Amino acid sequence: MHGVHDLRGAQVELTYDPKKAVARLRRVDPKLREVIKRSGPFTHRPEKMQSPFQALFRAVVYQQLSGKAAATIMGRVVANFPSKRAVRPQAVLEMPDQKFRAAGMSQAKVQSIKDLAAKTLDGTVPTLGKLSKMSDEEIVSRLVQVRGIGVWTVEMLLIFRLGRPDVLPVGDLGVRRGFMLTYGGEELPHADEMIAHAECWRPYRSVASWYMWRAVDLSQKEKLILPDA
Repeated sequence: MHGVHDLRGAQVELTYDPKKAVARLRRVDPKLREVIKRSGPFTHRPEKMQSPFQALFRAVVYQQLSGKAAATIMGRVVANFPSKRAVRPQAVLEMPDQKFRAAGMSQAKVQSIKDLAAKTLDGTVPTLGKLSKMSDEEIVSRLVQVRGIGVWTVEMLLIFRLGRPDVLPVGDLGVRRGFMLTYGGEELPHADEMIAHAECWRPYRSVASWYMWRAVDLSQKEKLILPDA
């Protein structure tokens, strides 16, 4: 399977040394060190991205759906296009809304992918080459101009497609839960609290965030009791 509906599997190399990143995090944060010890090596590698348009197209379809349901809808959507290998922006604009709706997409998502296509063609959504030269902040600022694309979606792109090392997705429920489990508290932490603590994680906040997700995994397997700092 190829194209926008199945970009998983192909991986690209990180732009930073993961062992160096983990060593630094272990050194500066005792409680995170315990999570790292229990979770094991940092195994994340970004997935290859054909283009920002295709990655974001898939992200919109998958929003708020289980992987299986989203994959089914994606397959139906892609079947409407002449090329089953990749969906093109111009073809999206030319496709009647009813075709997308019949495939199972909500009207809001149809409007999102149409806006994504239009903003790709007018240059608002950069090419992959241009994107690779932009800062994280510039990428967020540019891509959230697309209807239905929020900060969280762009942060996931930065971490899982571009492999950026220093992203802190404070709005991600899993990261917030992992933070609560790791550092204590009976309520999910506020963004300000996470941002302040994560200063010591720089320039590897993406790696630390990955371990926050692992902390949630650990909590489902064992009672996560971490030593006092």
